[in-house]
Amino acid sequence: MEVLGSLNSKDGPKHRPLTPLRIIRGILCLLVILATAFMMLVYCAPVTTLTLLIFGRRYSRKLSSFIFGCWLALWPFLFEKINKTKVVFSGETVPAKERVLIIANHRTEVDWMYLWDLALRKGRVGYIKYVLKSSLMKLPVFGWAFHILEFISVERKWEVDEPVMHQMLSTFTDCEDPLWLALFPEGTDFTEQKCLRSQKYAAENNLPIMKYVLLPKAKGFYACLETMRSSLDAVYDVTIAYKHRCPFFIDNVFGVDPSEVHIHLRRIPLKDIPTTEDESSVWLNEAFRLKDKLLSDFTAEGHFPNPGTEEDLSTLKCLVNFTFVIAITSIFTFLTFFSSSWFKLYVAASCAYLASSTYFNFRPLPIPVFVKSIFCGKHSD
Repeated sequence: MEVLGSLNSKDGPKHRPLTPLRIIRGILCLLVILATAFMMLVYCAPVTTLTLLIFGRRYSRKLSSFIFGCWLALWPFLFEKINKTKVVFSGETVPAKERVLIIANHRTEVDWMYLWDLALRKGRVGYIKYVLKSSLMKLPVFGWAFHILEFISVERKWEVDEPVMHQMLSTFTDCEDPLWLALFPEGTDFTEQKCLRSQKYAAENNLPIMKYVLLPKAKGFYACLETMRSSLDAVYDVTIAYKHRCPFFIDNVFGVDPSEVHIHLRRIPLKDIPTTEDESSVWLNEAFRLKDKLLSDFTAEGHFPNPGTEEDLSTLKCLVNFTFVIAITSIFTFLTFFSSSWFKLYVAASCAYLASSTYFNFRPLPIPVFVKSIFCGKHSD
């Protein structure tokens, strides 16, 4: 069994040299993103939590999507306008405001960040949620944001993850709530060593042997469909490739890689996906076999079929959003350091709440739901 390492390798020369200017610019960009995230979280998270308690999840999510969607939109601005990374969309043109499950291949640690570029174009950047490994929830500041944005953290052990996933997925079934839920069925990013193990397992179990993706794990995919099928419009099959080198997070910060990101979309109606677990597993394997073929052709041709399905981001809109986020952050910073001590107390209390709720994975219920659960529990006793 042979693994071809030429597709978007993580090795090799960088697209742009790491100059002192790029280092300074990257550090400044990272500090801006961290500062804006911190200030927006500590001031706005308690407000969205209060909205949740009083008015319910729908209004809390609308408020969170607007506030934190503005912050998330800074990342495509960094990628496409500051770093000058070319993002090329191909395949099908998908509607703007559907409720969808996204399945994507996992080339490197930053694949999921480039889905924000698509979500921003479709007006869903504040509503996209991810199934991600629990270690990412421990990142300073970012982990708080992932918790508030209702990302689903998993240990990658199904006996541990199953009840967590079902509990979280059950809160995403309201058809009136906009939703993009992104899942990476491979469960880990692609390396040659992992590919060899995947190929060995495939050969031993009469499954497709693939060179550019790993065999997908179907349990999480099936859990998503089983719980949310009736509330979803479609599944988006997303395939991601890079030119000419797979980036790491630090490459994105300093703008040295990648030169291009290619994102291929295929929209799949729910009726085309089987309803049983075994059949959906077979369907998912076939979907990844098609991804493998797409990536093989990308290696030969340098692009996916039917490129150019999305327009470039508006520089003016990006600058307006950036100005808004910086202005809000500046106000919050002034209130924290140069105003009443009550604001310092508010910030300290908010930090304590965010740290503890993220660490213990605590998610409050709307008051009516909480009261109902108590009375129902007493009634059943």
